[in-house]
Amino acid sequence: MSETRYIAGLYLRLSKDDERAGESVSIENQRLLLTNYVYEKGWDIRETYIDDGWSGTNFQRPAFQRMMRDAEDKRINLIIVKDLSRLGRNYIEVGRLTEDILPQLGCRFIALNDSVDSMLGDNDMMAYRNLFNEFHSKDTSKKVRAVKLSCMKQGKFLGTYAPFGYRKDPMNKHHLVIDEDTAHIVRRIFEMRCGGASSREIAITLNEELIPSPKAIYYDKAGRDNPLFQNGLWGDSSVKAILRNEAYLGHMVQGKYGTVSYKNHKLVNKPKEEWVRVENTHEPLVNLYLWSMARELETKRFKPRKFKGEMKNIFIGILKCADCGFNMRANVRKNTRKDGSVNTAMDFVCGNYTRSGKSACTIHTINNDVLIRIVSEEIRSHAVLIEYDEQRVMDAILQAKKRETTAYLATYRRELKVCEERLLKLDEIIATLYEDKVAGVVVDSMFAALMQKYKLEREERVETVQILQRKVEACEVDSGNVNEWINHIRKYVGLETLTQKILLELIESIDIFERKKINGQRVCKIKITYRFIGNLDNAFAELNQTEGGAAYEQAI
Repeated sequence: MSETRYIAGLYLRLSKDDERAGESVSIENQRLLLTNYVYEKGWDIRETYIDDGWSGTNFQRPAFQRMMRDAEDKRINLIIVKDLSRLGRNYIEVGRLTEDILPQLGCRFIALNDSVDSMLGDNDMMAYRNLFNEFHSKDTSKKVRAVKLSCMKQGKFLGTYAPFGYRKDPMNKHHLVIDEDTAHIVRRIFEMRCGGASSREIAITLNEELIPSPKAIYYDKAGRDNPLFQNGLWGDSSVKAILRNEAYLGHMVQGKYGTVSYKNHKLVNKPKEEWVRVENTHEPLVNLYLWSMARELETKRFKPRKFKGEMKNIFIGILKCADCGFNMRANVRKNTRKDGSVNTAMDFVCGNYTRSGKSACTIHTINNDVLIRIVSEEIRSHAVLIEYDEQRVMDAILQAKKRETTAYLATYRRELKVCEERLLKLDEIIATLYEDKVAGVVVDSMFAALMQKYKLEREERVETVQILQRKVEACEVDSGNVNEWINHIRKYVGLETLTQKILLELIESIDIFERKKINGQRVCKIKITYRFIGNLDNAFAELNQTEGGAAYEQAI
């Protein structure tokens, strides 16, 4: 009987985690060990298959797949590895390969250091070794995840590429520093968005000005061709990604994606509550005022609706009905004068009233020209007072807002405390319920019903706590916000033409109240809410009543 002539395939694998073990598992060490063994036996080597940097839990490794195809095509009839863990760290998959697939292919398998040889058949310990190899992979995965989570919570940047407009600090790869070559592009994108331009319009403008996209700049610096985006142009998705990235506020938000398990490395989106957010980890590119304004424009419809002629609605997305909260709707009407000329005017009415009639709400009408005049006068008057005595205006706003929010803040904190105490109690109830079920005190049907009830309540309480926490944060008005608002509004001392850009820059919303008769005249009250600092009626009313109030009135 002739002796089998073995044509060997040497399989070498090294993962990033294995690199920490040192030279003993290096690719060169594996190659040398296996090559010497094959030559000692007098066998031939067809090819050496190398997967460098690949996890043992992933069986889609390119060299491994190529080796299995060669075994199927009978190009090799012997596979040799240093140990079983090099072949893989999933005991089910490794067992299927060594006990089912390779024998069917007539391919001998040797794991040198584990004394495994499929031709000898004495491999009783192989299943245990495979299991321990998987345990090692699982334990390593847990440790790596724990280290990454700890780094994220410390605000360390773990990404491969820094966000556009930043670069990795040469002294600390986990810290971001501003890249002055591209930072101005990011700032301009935010300014254009806050000026009313859509993401698509911003992309078109950047392309027309031949400003390269983030991908184009990256591949240009790397000295390589872009394999995916040959034209190197901006798209609206690229612009939106920048406008949504909190990194430009100086905050680090990581952990948005994760793998299914240590065996399945497919990336999946993680729930928002599992994201790791750390504030003030690096220098911001844009301020909170500009960021919030851009984010609000992303969630609301602010594109002016053009009517026949030159008229357009600059208040779209800002006007609200004070009673029902619906957006106000613009109507254009034409009036024919006695001399035959036609006058075109725009009025705003409650959208709820327009849609459903008097049973839903009342008309809440106001004329466009009148509204423009009122808002323009208020902006000018605030700007004049700021020019007259900026510090006094700031103090008045802070004091008024503090008094306004004190009552709300106390209520929110009381409700928050009650909810948090109830959450602790619910955790105790759920734990006791499990114990009663195990002890047989509670039957399965009652346990399921009670558990569903308490879990549902717990979910509702958690959501309520999050809402109350946001409300508490919203009540905190600091001098930085007031300063930012003052810097924006002081430019409009001599405001002549009110534009949508100015409205978006300064104002969050305008509430229109129903007209009332006062002293025989119909009066329409409006409430202007400014960005970050809210409504200022009380603050400026108190300011005018203080010493020097007459001087302020004269300044206006």
